[in-house]
Amino acid sequence: MSIVVRDVHAHELDSILELNNAAGPSILPLDAARLRHLHDTAEYFRVAERDGAMVGFLIGFGAGSGHDSSNFRWFESHHPDFFYIDRIVVASRRRGGGVGRAFYADVQSYAEVRFPLLTCEVFLEHDNDPVRLFHGSFGFREVGQHVMPGTDIRASMLVKDLCSYAWVRETYGGTLPDEPWLGRPRVPARNTEETQA
Repeated sequence: MSIVVRDVHAHELDSILELNNAAGPSILPLDAARLRHLHDTAEYFRVAERDGAMVGFLIGFGAGSGHDSSNFRWFESHHPDFFYIDRIVVASRRRGGGVGRAFYADVQSYAEVRFPLLTCEVFLEHDNDPVRLFHGSFGFREVGQHVMPGTDIRASMLVKDLCSYAWVRETYGGTLPDEPWLGRPRVPARNTEETQA
């Protein structure tokens, strides 16, 4: 019954799209083209499996990635360096079972050696108290609010200080040791295509 968090595979995008669009009003719906764009550009795109079945996914972008989300741009205008969680979705039947915490432990482990802040947003329009409590218990705090253009959805903009970052940066500069447990940034498909051109 362990939770396995691993990199996404392109053939899983249909299942991810279905999972995203069944998540309810706390997650913006996607179409196949938008999901493909996220897949092709995200620095971090991982799925969770439990008992061999996909039970969720998390997509993230580092500062400077040029991500086109208005929430990402809000953080960009307020913070020089951060890692942004674009979306996390956990299948409704698996909520409360530790999948969200497994994702946040994984993404924090990835981000804290590369960025000083972990950022995300929670919609305020819906009954999102459980989601806000989850983020607060994980160390996030609100630093502002943002109304998303074209949706009129108000989002609580959250940050979490990553305390390991300063020591890692001071000790290793911009070059991390070659250790498998550190993980590597995904090579977005657009970068792979540019390299091959």
